[in-house]
Amino acid sequence: MARQKIHTKADAKREIADENSHETSVRLDKWLWAARFYKTRGLSQEMIEGGKVHYDGHRVKASKEVRIGAEITLTQGLDRRTVIVLALTDKRSNATLAATLYEETAESIEKRTELSLQRKLLAESQPHSVGRPSKKQRRQIIRFSQAPSD
Repeated sequence: MARQKIHTKADAKREIADENSHETSVRLDKWLWAARFYKTRGLSQEMIEGGKVHYDGHRVKASKEVRIGAEITLTQGLDRRTVIVLALTDKRSNATLAATLYEETAESIEKRTELSLQRKLLAESQPHSVGRPSKKQRRQIIRFSQAPSD
């Protein structure tokens, strides 16, 4: 079967449906890797075993069979996502196709943007240095720290 160039999300969904019409379930670690949540299957297995991934609210093993309509909650860095499985595949393909495998819930998107905004505001309020002090600034620091206290 020759691959066609994908132009829209609907085309991508159609192509996934054609390729995976025979699949009824896929291992959780393979699906997370194919959906591009993690770069390697090994990393997706580590995240599952480490309790960073929950399937329908329960902690599961990497070999858990994923079904369409399941709710998966996963942690990526500081962000926590909740997604609904729309399609199954065990083959990793481009990001356009991977995005059609799931749909993130509205509450998850709202929470992520809110927490991201809070982190940005916190980072702006924290003092941060521009870099190493210059020779002149270093001398001033030494003079200040060695000055006799009254």
